[in-house]
Amino acid sequence: MELDLQPLNLPCSTERPFIIAGPCSAETEDQVMNTAKQLAGKGFHVFRAGIWKPRTKPGGFEGNGEKALPWMQMVKQETGMLTATEVATPEHVELALKYGIDILWIGARTTANPFAMQSLADALKGVDLPVFVKNPVNPDLELWIGALQRLNGAGIKRLGAIHRGFTSYEKKLYRNVPMWQIPIELHRRLPNLPVVNDPSHISGRRDLIAPLCQQAMDLGMDGLMVESHCDPDKAWSDASQQVTPDVLDYILSMLTIRETVDLTASLSTLRKGIDEIDNELIDLLAKRMGISREIGAYKRDNGMTIVQTKRYSEILDKRAAQGVLKGIDAECIKKIFECIHEESVRQQVELLR
Repeated sequence: MELDLQPLNLPCSTERPFIIAGPCSAETEDQVMNTAKQLAGKGFHVFRAGIWKPRTKPGGFEGNGEKALPWMQMVKQETGMLTATEVATPEHVELALKYGIDILWIGARTTANPFAMQSLADALKGVDLPVFVKNPVNPDLELWIGALQRLNGAGIKRLGAIHRGFTSYEKKLYRNVPMWQIPIELHRRLPNLPVVNDPSHISGRRDLIAPLCQQAMDLGMDGLMVESHCDPDKAWSDASQQVTPDVLDYILSMLTIRETVDLTASLSTLRKGIDEIDNELIDLLAKRMGISREIGAYKRDNGMTIVQTKRYSEILDKRAAQGVLKGIDAECIKKIFECIHEESVRQQVELLR
């Protein structure tokens, strides 16, 4: 599967990754201009601000709408920065284009709705602007790719993706669980698609933004979208996850940008070692499945149920404990053995047919 893509052709510094920065919401003209001028003074090239901000629950600040769009025009006129905002409806698209917004992005809730995505794709036909698509709120790679395909099918070729994490019922360290394997798989399947990380929405806390930025760079992300506000503690929305332009500049100055292309001989040798071990793992799994089929035949001949829950629980607990002793996360081991058990059950079920 491929997308018909063209380069985004967006400005960036040679000293830092591509950055989109600005407040969660465009609250007042003074707040927008103050933040934009500080960011421009630090060498940032792309200013973001939410014009329409529908919240999870009604009652909070939901954006100024069209009233704030002239402020974005002023940002471009007075600082030279490009402007970016989220659109969720065809009307948003029409107004954003009317006021000369340079970059559009589509939010996680909209990405999750194919009907909404198609209406936006229809509204964007014939428009030559960079459009970024955030991952859907739920961890569904196909839904994310489908949203990108709808836009590409409408002729949008300057596409990018934004990884902002995934909603989880259980709230732990992060506001949204990163689930890095999903954007990594997106990049594997669409290698020409730029993927930008949004540490603000993943973290939900400004103290976690710096390590998330570094992790995103370590994993080969193409850039960052970070929320920055001239007075974060007084922000009208998502105050806890915004940083000042000074703090953002410091965070970026501390980043280590690693080489992603040059593979040394020693790294190639290590990867060959991984390949050999992977081959051994597959051989061992095949042997394990052979024994599972023998057990399935025994259960069939003796009228036993396929799933023995007590035995399954013992395996998960024992293997997880073994993994911890070897320096492997217990949840990782459990997931692996859940997959192995699922395949064992499938093969045993086939014996009953």
